[in-house]
Amino acid sequence: MAADRLASLAALLADRSRARFLLALMDGRAWTSGELADAADVAPSTASEHLTRLVQGGLLVERRQGRHRYVQLAGPRQARLLEDLLAYLGPADPPRRTLRASAADQALRRGRTCYDHLAGRLGVAITDAMTARGLLTDDLSVTDDGLAWLTDELAFGPPTTRRPLARACLDWTERRSHLAGAAGAHVCAHLHERGWVRRIGTGRAVRLTPTGETALRDLLGIPTGSTLSG
Repeated sequence: MAADRLASLAALLADRSRARFLLALMDGRAWTSGELADAADVAPSTASEHLTRLVQGGLLVERRQGRHRYVQLAGPRQARLLEDLLAYLGPADPPRRTLRASAADQALRRGRTCYDHLAGRLGVAITDAMTARGLLTDDLSVTDDGLAWLTDELAFGPPTTRRPLARACLDWTERRSHLAGAAGAHVCAHLHERGWVRRIGTGRAVRLTPTGETALRDLLGIPTGSTLSG
């Protein structure tokens, strides 16, 4: 029954440690059980039990390499569910925050990965610039000009899966949509490959590099020295 399945999903999410695992895995990478245990500050045995439940529940997939167990989000559908839930909750600001926590929060708001595409101010700014130039429609469908631009400027090839070419993903910090789907994933991968964005530490936050600032200015007219860098 639908009610039973919904209750089972809610039960999977109703644990702080499992929730922290899922948020860490929103960076799109595969993590080991030990890495996630450290991130959530739980014992390795506890992490293993939680991860088994998440795999069995269909939110994660796993693979083993030697003695290591790697897990990652099962796919874009699961990532979208988490991002939608975060958007529903909205940003939360604790009454007291350390300087380190505040800096980490600002970095996430400035730019981050949302599974395999870009989010935060950076993701929204790229989406807005593409829309203003007629590369995307207002509902974030790719136009003919947009497909030509992706192909010519970013070496985009036709998707080999049934994944949507583009879709809107509600950004939980900006409260507006950023580009997801195959096109959004390709933009993110291209910026990483060119060194236009760099990951900050081991989390989801990314920063726009000076080279990336120049590239986005030339490609999309995004102002150099904007609030996207840092």
